[in-house]
Amino acid sequence: MDFQDYYKLLGVGKSVTDADLKKSFRKLARKYHPDVSKEPNAEEKFKQVKEAYEVLKDPEKRKFYDQYGENWKQAQQGGYSSGGHPGAGRSGFGAGGFTGANTDGFSDFFSDMFGGGGGFHQAGGRRRSHQARGEDMHSKVKVSLEDAFKGTTRSLRLQVPETGANGRVTQKIKTLNVKIPKGVTAGQQIRLSGQGDVGQGGGPNGDLYLEVEFEAHKLYTVEGKDVYYRLALAPWEAALGDKLTVPLVEGKVDLKIPAGSAAGKKMRLKGKGLPAKVAGDFYVVLDMVAPEAETEVQKAAYESFANAFPEFAPRKQAA
Repeated sequence: MDFQDYYKLLGVGKSVTDADLKKSFRKLARKYHPDVSKEPNAEEKFKQVKEAYEVLKDPEKRKFYDQYGENWKQAQQGGYSSGGHPGAGRSGFGAGGFTGANTDGFSDFFSDMFGGGGGFHQAGGRRRSHQARGEDMHSKVKVSLEDAFKGTTRSLRLQVPETGANGRVTQKIKTLNVKIPKGVTAGQQIRLSGQGDVGQGGGPNGDLYLEVEFEAHKLYTVEGKDVYYRLALAPWEAALGDKLTVPLVEGKVDLKIPAGSAAGKKMRLKGKGLPAKVAGDFYVVLDMVAPEAETEVQKAAYESFANAFPEFAPRKQAA
């Protein structure tokens, strides 16, 4: 095999992380695997990307490759003179790699990489496929807060892979009925078994994971299992106290506002948040709203109010 830039073969830069290196290789290995690929020279391409990955994933080999390029094997095997010129080191790929056009080891290699095979080996002169589990897929599903409280079933249209009679993988639109469990929280993942990427060689499909997102609500915000509601108060309600009706996500409650309540005060209703084995809480956050003085009578009322509290200094703490 003629020397090729391993980084270029795998479509990565020299600063690539181990995780991104593996991700890039897996994508190319699936593309060129001889059992499933329709690409020209797929087997040769597969061997090239495999060799590149075997070298770059090994810190020792990668160090020699970065320093000596195409002569890295001779350098590693001590085949360089003191002047840095290549000697008569061994040719071919190192242990566990390729020598000549040998294709042995595809099966073991794919078993390591993909969990369950995906390569091939020779058996009685015939190529025999091996199974490989499909990749897991991830998507998001938006849920209303009301549905999260009671649970529901959603009908989703998703683009999913499908293997046709000719063995090619195509994309199709599939409708799935998804059960949204009661008490689901934002960020929680719902697993749909077997609805992910198709397996190879008859292997099982991967799974589909749906991450829950809450739709924006006009009344409430949610943090974990806790629900927050902002209750607007008139100045006299906060100063004198009152009993007001507060809408919960399910039902309502009469809440006593203590006299002298300040804006920003939180009032906790235990267990009234999202349902769970240990339910979340419902927090009422007090907001102060002052009416506009539009008439002379209203302006006079504010002046009278100011005169009644001559020592009140709202900005004292900020001074």
